[in-house]
Amino acid sequence: MNLSRRRTISLVLGSGGARGIAHIGAIRWLTDNGYLVRSIAGSSIGALVGGCYAAGKLDALAEWMLSCEKLNLLRLLDPTFGRAGLFKGERIVRLLRRGMGDVAIEDLPLAFTAVATDCASGEEVWLRRGNLVDAIRASMATPLIFTPFEGGERKLLDGGLVNPVPIAPTLDDKTDLTVAVDVFGPPDPALCGASAARGIVNVAIAAMDAMQTAIARLRLATCPPDVLVEVPRTACGYHELWRAEKLIALGRERTAQAFAAARERAREKSAEQLAPQVVAA
Repeated sequence: MNLSRRRTISLVLGSGGARGIAHIGAIRWLTDNGYLVRSIAGSSIGALVGGCYAAGKLDALAEWMLSCEKLNLLRLLDPTFGRAGLFKGERIVRLLRRGMGDVAIEDLPLAFTAVATDCASGEEVWLRRGNLVDAIRASMATPLIFTPFEGGERKLLDGGLVNPVPIAPTLDDKTDLTVAVDVFGPPDPALCGASAARGIVNVAIAAMDAMQTAIARLRLATCPPDVLVEVPRTACGYHELWRAEKLIALGRERTAQAFAAARERAREKSAEQLAPQVVAA
């Protein structure tokens, strides 16, 4: 696999709360190194970052993330009572609409899929048409945290519940490489940003993290990408958006490492294939 000659990419961005800010760093490394993203599939925050990139708003998202403080985050939360979630998510949607406008997915300059989960059937739902912000909101409807997104007759939940690293929507792409960014990667003792608090919400999030980690491993084993970027799941807590600077840098770093490792594997494979020919000659 000659990565230097294979330049068009199908990019898969996984779910994982604030850790998904690392997707920004991954995209920046790819574009800085001459790779062309032609297709994006994302779950949850992966849909948010991927959708912003597809709409030409990645720098604006990064700027907002870098300026985010705990107080700013709290102001975005709109509590709800007697509904299926702690927050309505309407303030976040208004913020996204102000920044992105009413963009239709089918009008984006690249193929885009936001993955959600049907609340009634548990089926995986691919959102490839319609309003981009609505698709992002549906994909980010984390159970307990946000109320389900109501789209027509369906109620939709976070896509990470069924497909945390959604490679399947890219399988028919005519691109050179599939690159997946998984933020449920193996823990790194040097990166332990997760909060130790264990209230009911923290316990629920920890349980979802464990579930999504297991699902991601199975999905990636069944359908491995050409290049897998792994961000340690200990990089930060689910809600710690104020760690954006370190997370963006971590995304760049881990993407560079993943491509270096992929090149090394390709060289070793080429050497193994060449060895029998040399012996025979």
